[in-house]
Amino acid sequence: MKTAIIIPARYASTRFPGKPLVKIGGQTMLSRVVDIAKESSAVLKNVTIAVATEDKRIEDHCKDIGIQCVMTSDDCKTGSDRVLQAAQILGGDFEFVVGLQGDAPFTPIEAPRKIIEAYARNPNTEVVTPVVNLRWKEIDALRESKKTTPFSGTTCVMDAHGKALWFSKIILPAMRKEEELRKEEFSPVFQHIGLYGYRFDILKKFVTLPEGRYEKLEGLEQLRLLENGISIQTVTLEVDAGLAQAGIDSPEDVLRAEELLKRHPSP
Repeated sequence: MKTAIIIPARYASTRFPGKPLVKIGGQTMLSRVVDIAKESSAVLKNVTIAVATEDKRIEDHCKDIGIQCVMTSDDCKTGSDRVLQAAQILGGDFEFVVGLQGDAPFTPIEAPRKIIEAYARNPNTEVVTPVVNLRWKEIDALRESKKTTPFSGTTCVMDAHGKALWFSKIILPAMRKEEELRKEEFSPVFQHIGLYGYRFDILKKFVTLPEGRYEKLEGLEQLRLLENGISIQTVTLEVDAGLAQAGIDSPEDVLRAEELLKRHPSP
């Protein structure tokens, strides 16, 4: 099975320009993500790893760290568009493509491998994405963060076989008798980790679809898949407490990431 792990790394972020090149613990976010991709796929066969960018500064950094880089158009609307363009430039003969964000240095190392393995077990799968079961203290932290940044953190509800039913910036599901549920360490809530593996024909279809109604309302591109009847299989990861919420969207997040790195030196 010919597979690609494409790492979209856009320099010209509106909220945080140059974010993939910012250092955490003396190492750029992008180089940390590259290490995750390499380590995760080391036991797999026929996997191509490449960074996709629109900026020469990132291309130069890729040369410095010894990773293949593909220059893509500055007109790519989403990370998925950039992943597709890069895969096509690389030959376009992949069966399965994983998009691994270049600004997500705390992505669990097992995530790309588990996504690829899930597809290998069932090649009829259209899209695969990871989720994490949140502990109650993580639910409390997520609720607190949503008081100031209501669109931080995405939750997912699934059927009995792990197929995603819906994703939302609201914490789903609502929970009656929460005090009873709190007797267990883990809550019924699953947080989405934002990377995807696509069967290649589905990725090509996805980027041609118009923006969905709920995608626009929630700001979640995966809802475009569900709105068009494309199924998303989830895989559940085991993640240390706090790491599921270690996204980096602002310079302030870098300071929090530095502190997190002290407690988790090998994310």
